[in-house]
This record gives sequence, C-alpha cells and structure tokens, in this order.
Amino acid sequence: MASFLIECALLTGKWDTSIEQSPVSDLAKSVIEGDFGGVLKSPFAKKLFTPSSDSDLFNTAPNSADDEMVRLVVAVACLNAFIQINWTGPDLDFKVLDILQIEGSSSSEESLNQRAVSELAYGGEPAYHLTQYAMLFRLAQLLLDVPSQHCTSVPWWKLRVAVVHQQILDEPAPAPAAILSALEPLVSVYANSPELSGRLQLEQGLLQHYVAQDKVAAEYFVKAARATGLEYELTGALGKRTKFQQNETSQLVLLAESRLKVEETAASVEQSQVPETLQLNDDTLLEQTAFTSSSPSAHEKLSHLDPSSQPPLHPLDQSIMLAMCLNVKNTSPVHGLTSEQMAPYVARVISHPLNWSVHTMALLIRARLESNRTRTVERATLQLQALIEQMPTADAPIAERLRYVHALPLPSKWEMERELATRFLSLGTVRSALDIFERLEMWEEVVKCWQSMERRDKGVAIVRDLLEGRKAEADVVLARGKAGTTEAHRTKMDLTREAKLWCLLGDLEPENAREHYERAWEVSGQTAGRAMRSLGGYHFTRNEYPEAVTCLKKAVAINPLLSRSWFILGCACMRMEDWEEAKLAFMRCVSIDEEDGESWSNLASMYLRIGTDRKTDGEPADEDAVPFENKLLAFRALKQGLRYAYENWRMWYNYLIISIQVGELLEACRAFSRVVESRGADAIDEDILERLVNAVTRGPNAEEVAESGEAPAHNPNEGRGLFRSVQHLLEDVILPRTSASPRVFRAYARLLTWESRWDDALKASMDAYRCSVAGTMESGETDVKRWREAVEDVQDVVDALRNFGPRSKDEGSRWKLQARSIVRTFMGKTKDVFGDEPEWTRVEELLEELKTKREE
Repeated sequence: MASFLIECALLTGKWDTSIEQSPVSDLAKSVIEGDFGGVLKSPFAKKLFTPSSDSDLFNTAPNSADDEMVRLVVAVACLNAFIQINWTGPDLDFKVLDILQIEGSSSSEESLNQRAVSELAYGGEPAYHLTQYAMLFRLAQLLLDVPSQHCTSVPWWKLRVAVVHQQILDEPAPAPAAILSALEPLVSVYANSPELSGRLQLEQGLLQHYVAQDKVAAEYFVKAARATGLEYELTGALGKRTKFQQNETSQLVLLAESRLKVEETAASVEQSQVPETLQLNDDTLLEQTAFTSSSPSAHEKLSHLDPSSQPPLHPLDQSIMLAMCLNVKNTSPVHGLTSEQMAPYVARVISHPLNWSVHTMALLIRARLESNRTRTVERATLQLQALIEQMPTADAPIAERLRYVHALPLPSKWEMERELATRFLSLGTVRSALDIFERLEMWEEVVKCWQSMERRDKGVAIVRDLLEGRKAEADVVLARGKAGTTEAHRTKMDLTREAKLWCLLGDLEPENAREHYERAWEVSGQTAGRAMRSLGGYHFTRNEYPEAVTCLKKAVAINPLLSRSWFILGCACMRMEDWEEAKLAFMRCVSIDEEDGESWSNLASMYLRIGTDRKTDGEPADEDAVPFENKLLAFRALKQGLRYAYENWRMWYNYLIISIQVGELLEACRAFSRVVESRGADAIDEDILERLVNAVTRGPNAEEVAESGEAPAHNPNEGRGLFRSVQHLLEDVILPRTSASPRVFRAYARLLTWESRWDDALKASMDAYRCSVAGTMESGETDVKRWREAVEDVQDVVDALRNFGPRSKDEGSRWKLQARSIVRTFMGKTKDVFGDEPEWTRVEELLEELKTKREE
C-alpha cells in the first residue's frame, strides 16, 4: 500500500502525509520537493550508477520491490531535472558527472551530452543539438526500460518520457504502439482517483496531439473532463467588449465548474508565484469582457454561475481547458471564428492563476491568439518575451513549476525563443530574429532571415562554414580539445547534424541540390528522412517521377507522420498512373491531417480511376467503366474534403458530378448551388439541371397523391423530397444569374407545371421563348438550320399557351390571340427567305389551326 501511495504522489507531484516514513519514501519526497541533486547524489543513486565503461552507464538489476521503487524514483528525478533545465527553469545545481562519477574516464560534460543527443535521434529525426543535460533524459529512458514487476506506474512514466521525446525532435515521429497499449490496465487501477484518472487521459491525448492525431486527442481530452467531473459549456451572454460600447451584445463565454477540490484560491496565490499578466492598456478595448447577464446557460448544472464572477477551477481542470482550446484550433477549418472560440477557454483559466506552469501556458496561448490583431499584437509580443525572461528566475518553487508540467503542451525554452524570433520576423524586425536564431543555432531559420534580406550568399557561406568547422563555437572546440576526443568519435557525434546541414545547403544551391541531398543521405548512414524528402521533392519538380517515388517511399518509411511527404508521393504515383499506390498515399495524408481537403479530392479521383482499363493523363475514366462501389467511395471522400475546402469550386463541381452518378441528388443540388454562386452563369450545366428536374417530376405531385389517397414514401432524391432543393436552386441561385437560357426556363416551366402553378409555368415558357432562337431571330436570317430550330421553338410556345392558357387566371381566353400573334410575327420575319422550305407548311397549318377556333 505504501508503495502505491508513493507512486501516486510521484504522479501528481503532491506528497501524501499519510505515507509512512522510510528511506525510500524520504527519497521520493525529495523528488517531489524538487531536490533532484540530492536524490541523484544519494547512496541509492550511486548504487545504480556503477558503470563499468563509457558505453555502460549503469549495470544493476532490481531484485526487490524497494529496489524497483528506488529505480523509479531516480528515473523520475532524472526526467524532472531534465524538464527543469530545458522547460521551466531555473538552472540545476549539479552536473551530470557529479552523479555518474565515471572514474578514469575521458568523458566530459560536453561529450556525454553530445553522445546522449546523438542517441536521442529517432524515426530519422535528429534531436535538438543544444538540448541541455540530455544525458539525464537518456538515464531516465534506460532506467524505465528495465522490466518492472512491482511498480504499476512505470508504463505511465514511459508515456511521459515519450511525450518529452517528441518535443526535442525536429519533426514528430511515430511513438511506439506498445506505450499506449501498456496503459490500458492502468485505467482500472486509478479509476477511484478522479485526479489520476483525468491526468492519465489528458496525457495520452497530449501524446496524440504531438503526433498530429488531433481527432483522437480530442476524444482523450473529453474523457479527461469526464474523469475529473469537470462541467463546462461554451455559450453566449450579454456584455460589452469596448470602453465606449453603449449596448450590450452577445459575447462568447465559457462557463465551467470543477468537481475536484480546489485547495487554493486566487487570493491565496502570491503574485510572485505566477508569471506576470501584462495589461492591454488599450484606449478602446476592455481588459476583459464585462458581462451583464447572470444566467445565460441552458445547462442546468451551470445555470447558477455568473459569467463575470465564476469560481476558480482546479489546476488540472484548467489544464484540460487549455488542451481543449488547443484542439479547437487543430480540428476547426481555417476561418475567423477559431480565435473567437479559443479566447473564452483561455480567459477562463487566466482569471484564476493557481499554478505557475498552467498560468504560463494560458498566457502563451493568449499571446498566440493576439499576435494577428492590431490592437493586441504589442502585448502579445511583450508577453511572450516576459514568459521567456521569467524562466531562469526563482520566483516560484521548483515543485510548483513541475506539478502540472506533464499535463500541459508547454513548449521548451528553445521553442519559446524560436516563437519569439518568428514573431519578430513577422513584424519586420529581421535583425532581432536573426540574433535569436543564431544564438539557438537554428541555421535553417538563420538562412531564411538572410534570404529575406536578399543575402542568399550569406546563408550559403554560413552553412559551408559550419560544414567545414570554421564556425564551430570556441567553447565547443576547447571542450573537445581538452577531452581528447578522437576524430572518429567526433564524426559519429555530429552525423545527424551534419546531414541536416547538407540538406540545407541543397536548398540554397539548387544547381547542386541533388549532390548535396545524396551526400546528406550517405553521411547519415541512410537514416536522414529529411534527405530523402528533399531528394524526392527535387525529382518531382523535374518530372522524374519514378526516382521521386523511390526516394519518397524511403522517406515515409523512416517517418510516416509527415503528410506533405505522403502527398507528394501520391502526386508522383498519379503522374505514373499507379492509381493504387496513389490511393494509399492520399489515404495516409487524410489519416494524418483530416482537414487536408486537397488530399480528400485526390483520393476521390483515385477511386474513380481504380478498377478501370482506361488510363488518360489527368482525365477520369468513362462513367460506365467505374465500379459503383468506387463511385460511392469517391462521393464520401469529396463530401469529407469539402468540410475543409468549402471555397474550392472545382471540388464542388466534382462533387456535383459524382453525386449525380451515385444518385445523391439532394447533395447534387447543394453542390450545384455552390458552383454557380462561385462561378456565375457560365457554370450552369443545363444537362444536370434537366436531370434534377426530371427526378422531381417523376414522382407524384400533390394532386396525384390526393387522388390516390396514399402518401408515397419520402425519398430525398426524387419527387416531393427533392422538390424544395431544386426549387431553391432555380429560383434563388440560377435564375437571378441568367436571363438568356431557354433550356433553364423550360426546365423551370416543367417544375412549375408539376406543382400546378399554371400562371408561373406559362410565364416561364414565355421567358424561354423570348430568349430562344425564334424569339431573338431578326429579319433577314439565312441560316436554315437555325430557322428549323426556331420552328420548334414556336411549336413549343404555342403548346405551352394551349396547355396553360385555359388554366391561367391572367390569360384566360386571351391565349389564342397571343399564340396567333407569335406565329404571325415569326412568319412575317422569315417568309421571304424560308417560304419554300418543307417546314413552312407546318407553320401555316399551325396558324390555320389557331384561326379555326375563334374566341368565344
């Protein structure tokens, strides 16, 4: 029982006073209090760290429950110390060699760190080379990799290690599947603790977030909220957002209430223990929305909350809110509402600062949201700068900083500085950005800065200096010299970084790009995914598709999480008419990024090509040659893709065509409307319009239903079920945009006839005649083909008058007079030229028929 309580305390970062005192419990308590140096220098740790050589850092296997607990405690101390130095600050008070004490070894702090950085490369992605105390992280990995029989929380700590590992890689790499599967038994183990259960779900969601599985991450965040009992609702309440606003308007607000016990209140947290919240000090905007409504929620459990005075949330619930806010960004299409949706989540957390790391994360997200608004961009930049500057300080206890760090997507120090430099770059202060990037040795960004200043030659010189060792930092050179490192060891230590530099040089020198990318591939020992990605792109832009496919398949085999590589691979396979491989590539694209509308469109295109014998460059197969199952899959792919590419009229047109082919005529109407709204009258497909009208008129109309006495089954794709959509398409979308298409007016007339709207049907028929060949024909026409077409137009309008005239309230018996007038006018214009044509007799007979039936 004591062991279980110690593990729970380590997981939550809070000591349980009911734990009996013992040497092991004292060691665990020191970890929670942040005394990592004391733990790692203790006799317990020294017993673990008894290496026999530089290549064997420790060599002790556990043989009892206490031994396993000590190993876990020391692993947690290594991991949290690593996070302290690279994430939260302040600096550590010990060195790695102080705890390893490798006697008679030539190892130095620098060489140990570089060795660990090299070993942390994973999935073809290098670890950030300036990571501090990387050996601590390696020790934590190695300690946790030893099988454990007594400590149930080891799989959870492996999850935390995996999350941290993702953040020190250049690009995300797939996490081992065993990590998540090993956590399944823990759900029941910690089911009785809402806080631990919520933490477990939240941290699994964060891992999914880092590997770009945002939909899965969202499910975990919701599970975390359920586990802690968090009640929340995004709703609206009346309020004012500006200082001069006279009338209250509806404002978004997040109502939320914790079920976990909040041990502190905002008043009890000293201001020095949380980062400073910079004020906006704007002459128009209020610091925060002033709400006037006290009960805006329909949620019965939250209806008692006043949006302007809500109780503090538990810090874990605050962390869940921030994770959900992050997910709003990732799972929403790029539109203006995203920031508006996120802001209430952040405001709810910022209003009650209860923990240093949680408040830091909230301020960081707010700074990101405000970076694109004129009135808030200054505060956003200053706030980000303040967050970076407060990390080395000791304004908050280490234990406070680390308590919820595993429950937050808090970026590392270098990532926050990179973000600040990127912000400077967007504001045009290139020199300030360049200084930061150079200090962080982020040479790719350094080169971009020089390129923005139109100094590509400077970027090339920097990369070449790095490759030739002329720009190596003096302290690094001295450290290597003192350590007496051999050339072979130095080369091995820098391979990953060198391969990346060769790739960067390839980007800068297009004329020698292929040689540089291939050199990077060789230098890395064929492990640099970046090299194959770049080389694949190089071949693709030169239409060398077989070579591009070969390279890109190697790249995605090394790191399958980068959707861009899969997309280019799919496009290359398309060019080679390898539809099956292209389909698989685009399927991987949409599984990584569900919001990639272009990949959904390409996937649909592949479904329409697979299973057909016809292969044409860029053209889909014949409609009849495509299996119906493939058409249905294409329809579903386009429907999904249009959720994220709503403005893409080409996708809408493709969706229109495939909807017709699979019989989804209701969706076809929606697509038709979007295409015409985007492209105007030129996009009106009269064949499709007539097909839709036919689908309506095939079904029984209201009179026929009344006569039969039985209501037909509702079908949204024909008859009455489709009528409203086709009517809207014609009356609200097509007809306001065209006045010169007789086929459109005739289709409209048929629809009105089906609905027994005789006056409107007659008017539509007359409109069709006015813009037809007959209605626009001038005297002196000599084209006999056009004249014969005009005869048909005259016959059609006379038939319409004959059919609708007697039923029309407006025309009554005047329809015959109007019909005779139309025929006589037509004959007068064309008799001189076409009076000898065989069809002339038909026109005369038509007039004679109208004469014999005198008006009453």
